[in-house]
Amino acid sequence: MNSDATFTGIAAPLLRINVDTDAIIPSREMKRVAKTGLSDGLFANWRYLDAATRKPDPAFLLNQPPFDRSSILLSGRNFGCGSSREHAVWALKEWGIRAIIAPSFGSIFATNCVNNGVLPIRLDEQVIDGMATQVAADPAGNTVTIDLANRSVSQGGSDWTFDIGDREQQMLLRGLSPIAMTLESDERIRAFEQQYLLERPWARL
Repeated sequence: MNSDATFTGIAAPLLRINVDTDAIIPSREMKRVAKTGLSDGLFANWRYLDAATRKPDPAFLLNQPPFDRSSILLSGRNFGCGSSREHAVWALKEWGIRAIIAPSFGSIFATNCVNNGVLPIRLDEQVIDGMATQVAADPAGNTVTIDLANRSVSQGGSDWTFDIGDREQQMLLRGLSPIAMTLESDERIRAFEQQYLLERPWARL
C-alpha cells in the first residue's frame, strides 16, 4: 500500500481456494530478482491462452473490464500457499493490487505482503461471498473501501472489521519495510551496544 489510510477500489472476485504462489506467478516467469517487470507474468497460466505469445484469455476475470483496473482481490481460503517466493507479491503489487481479502492466507505469503506494501485482510468466507455477489451485480458501482487506520472494510452500506498486528499496521500506514522500522530504533540499538560492551569488554572482537 501507499501511506493512504483509506482507499476505494474495484474488487475482483477470484474465488478459488488454495491459489498457490506458482499460480500467482509461475517459476518460468521469474527471470529477474528485481521487484519490477513481473506483472506481465501474473497469473500467466490462467491469464493467457498462450503464455509464449501472451495472447490473453478473454474468459479470465482480470482480462475483463472493469476488473482489469482492480486494486482489490477477493479470493478463497489459503491464498498464497505453496513456495515462499516473494515474486508473487511483487507481481501482484506491480499489476496494481493493493489489498487481498480472503478467509486465510499462506503464512509466509501474508508476511511477504506486509513487507512489500500489500494488505492481506482475513474475513469470513460468507462475507466474501456476499461481497462478490454485490460486485457481480455492478462491479464499478459496488466498490470496496478499506480503512486501514480503523481496520475496517465497507461495501454498499455494510462494514466489517479485520485484525492486523500493530506493527504490521504501522508498516503499511507509513510505507515502511522491516529494515526501515528497525532503523527507527537506531539510536537505542547503538546505545544498547555501547552499554553492553562497557559491561562485557571481553565480548569485543
